[in-house]
Amino acid sequence: MRKKIQFNLNGKIVNVASFPDRMLLWVLRSDLELTGTKYSCGKGFCGACTVLVNNELVLSCQFPLKEAEGKKVLTIEGLKKNGKLHPLQAAFIQHNALQCGHCTPGMIMGAYALLLENPEPSARDIIDGMEGNLCRCGSYNRIIQAIQTVARAIRGGTS
Repeated sequence: MRKKIQFNLNGKIVNVASFPDRMLLWVLRSDLELTGTKYSCGKGFCGACTVLVNNELVLSCQFPLKEAEGKKVLTIEGLKKNGKLHPLQAAFIQHNALQCGHCTPGMIMGAYALLLENPEPSARDIIDGMEGNLCRCGSYNRIIQAIQTVARAIRGGTS
């Protein structure tokens, strides 16, 4: 049975009438037309569907809509503010940390969650923190460099 579920999506309250056990990924992509969050493995192994719920990393392909009720959901689309890319988005471009781009939204959201938890990560912290995100193109070194660039900027260093 469909149920009306309300949550904060990228800073705006939304109401979705859907099945409570439907995965958040499909609500975002199909109902709300936010296609930045990607479907890849569908089993929670690759990280392409990563979003944040109350600033915690979740795999939206494994996250029932009912669990989002009353919470704050942040997707890749929500990082851009007033037409300006988030520093992580800009750093991924600067370091060419994307090739096909399929994993990129999940990578950026994973990095965002990592930097919320640890604004001064070492290279090892970044590698460990990003372990749940897979990149078929093998851009890992450039991804690490992009995250380090933003971490330095957070600390007040140069990018």
